[in-house]
Amino acid sequence: MKQTYITDLDHTFLRSDLSISNYTQKVWNSMAGSSTLSIATARSYKKSEQFLRRLHLHAPLILLDGALIVSEEKKIIDMKVLGREISNAVVSEGAGFGIYPVILSLVDRELNEAFLYPKIRNVFQERLIARYGSDDNLIEQKYPEAMEENFKIVYMGEESLLRPLTEHLKSVFGDALEYKLAPEAYLGCYYLSILHPLADKAHGLQKLIDHLRLDAKDITVFGDGLNDLGMFAKAGTSVAVGNALDEVKERADIVLPHTNDEDAVAKYLSGKHNEALR
Repeated sequence: MKQTYITDLDHTFLRSDLSISNYTQKVWNSMAGSSTLSIATARSYKKSEQFLRRLHLHAPLILLDGALIVSEEKKIIDMKVLGREISNAVVSEGAGFGIYPVILSLVDRELNEAFLYPKIRNVFQERLIARYGSDDNLIEQKYPEAMEENFKIVYMGEESLLRPLTEHLKSVFGDALEYKLAPEAYLGCYYLSILHPLADKAHGLQKLIDHLRLDAKDITVFGDGLNDLGMFAKAGTSVAVGNALDEVKERADIVLPHTNDEDAVAKYLSGKHNEALR
């Protein structure tokens, strides 16, 4: 039976400098014909494409924490978005806490995205915009105003601010939204991501299973963070990299001795590939 391997990107497959080593590229591409290889990431299509351009991709991608499933031909398989009205209502509630989010919106079915960001920004948002400065989809707004279809609303700040905001939004919107509050290692802050209630990696993985007619027992997933645990519960084998959170390691079937900076995923894949050749 053809095996399927699905990996998270940040802190799992990518190195901490956001690179993919030549070794990882070689291992991935050597297995792309004999195994189903894919990713499940919180990142957008545009950003993921930039990271993965050297890799052979022959399977759909799980993007934006499961809000978007895209085929290798760049066709939308499934999409979970927030409408304009509820998105703007979230922005309005956040304004009461003195903070404005960035919003990632879908412009068209060609997967063109708009990254909407506020004119009034905190230091963490400034760092993010500086990192994305060369992208052509950045749109500054005096106050964030959502588009018709929005993948996620993201607040960035100290945990002491975002945790009360999370509880407030839950009290207002309840199960109409998905709330993900987690530390962000690259920028040294917390992220609060607001998504469609079915936008998570577990639902994304199920869509992939249905689309490709896979058997969950033949799927191995890799991760490091809390947003990977839904995949861990659904897949036949769950693998935590050496730098994963302790809670993630506790829930994993396998904990690797190597970190993302030591090409942990590629080393595991290489071992499995060599086993299959024996």
